[in-house]
Amino acid sequence: MKALDNFMQKMKPKADGKFPIAHTIWDGTYTFLFVPGHTNKNGVHIRDSVDLKRTMIVVVKALIPCLLFGMYNVGHQHFLAIGECLPTDHVCSMFWDKFIFGALKVLPLVIVSYAAGLGVEFIFAAVNKHSIHEGFLVSGMLIPLCLPVDVPLWMVAVATIFAVVIGKEVFGGTGMNVLNVALVTRAFLFFAYPTKMSGDQVWINTSLEEGQQLVDSYSGATPLGKAVEGGVEAIPSLMESTIGLIPGSVGETSAIAIGLGALLLIVTGVGSLRIMLSMFVGGFAMAAIFNAVGDAGSFMAVPPLHQLMLGGFAFGAVFMATDPVSAAQTAKGKIIYGFLIGFVAILIRVANPAYPEGVMLAILLGNVCAPLIDHTVVSGNIKKRLKRVKTA
Repeated sequence: MKALDNFMQKMKPKADGKFPIAHTIWDGTYTFLFVPGHTNKNGVHIRDSVDLKRTMIVVVKALIPCLLFGMYNVGHQHFLAIGECLPTDHVCSMFWDKFIFGALKVLPLVIVSYAAGLGVEFIFAAVNKHSIHEGFLVSGMLIPLCLPVDVPLWMVAVATIFAVVIGKEVFGGTGMNVLNVALVTRAFLFFAYPTKMSGDQVWINTSLEEGQQLVDSYSGATPLGKAVEGGVEAIPSLMESTIGLIPGSVGETSAIAIGLGALLLIVTGVGSLRIMLSMFVGGFAMAAIFNAVGDAGSFMAVPPLHQLMLGGFAFGAVFMATDPVSAAQTAKGKIIYGFLIGFVAILIRVANPAYPEGVMLAILLGNVCAPLIDHTVVSGNIKKRLKRVKTA
């Protein structure tokens, strides 16, 4: 590593040279490889000896199980749709064919996401003459994982640029944004190009080669879409929903893969256990209420635990709601924030049949409410202390 450090130092361009973006790119690469010898001056939300890039890299590592499983599932759903494998086949049948096919569909989404987002970061860093912000290391991976596999690449680029500029840079960059950047990207795509983000045809790649055709029983609907139409009987079992070999966004289907990422975040202290648990409690409470009052067999009657394994609830709880910038900061505030998101997510999902997935909107609502939640918690603590002073 010393040799690499020396090599990088020799290549270091001048910050005030003819091409300031060259220094920006060098600085971003160097601080990715080595801990920098300076501290953050503003937008600080990680107060630890471990710098922000190292923290973001831990989150990216936690997302790898979701990425790998998503690649396999994309291929698995494709070969099911064209009839080259059957639902009764062993899960590892045609393993490498499925994984390679999925990788060829998913990796372009990842590449475009990083290229578009980091391109904007480089430009803003060069113009404003500051180092590259680290936050997009995570956002660049979250964006493709929360999208359907068949979303056009140019849409991913446009939405990512919009999210980085409007969702982050206008607020001052990493550490200053109010909303989760990845969810701003998804919201932009959902409302600007709804036909590419909903329905039954976007979740499974059905590209056909000569001589291939879709099987007669093929349906690209997600479990939530099926539940709205056919109730409890139409959705996969709890085991199938937990494993995740079902249609859905690239990285959101497997609760097991998400759980592995959550374990890493909790062990390293990067992810907030308070937010994760309180969001699951809030979702479970709302699902239990619907389950108690709903008609047998309807979507409302889905068991609470099964409800939490469907859609993007688990992925949102572990990777989206816990964003250290846009989430609540106080200990009590995190519990309120997480519970609110989980409660509202299931409320939107069940009560609005036209939009059977409320996690995105619930987390964005939580992001907006987070400053108010923290302010209320801090104000309450101040009032308690003032009362103690008066009584003393």
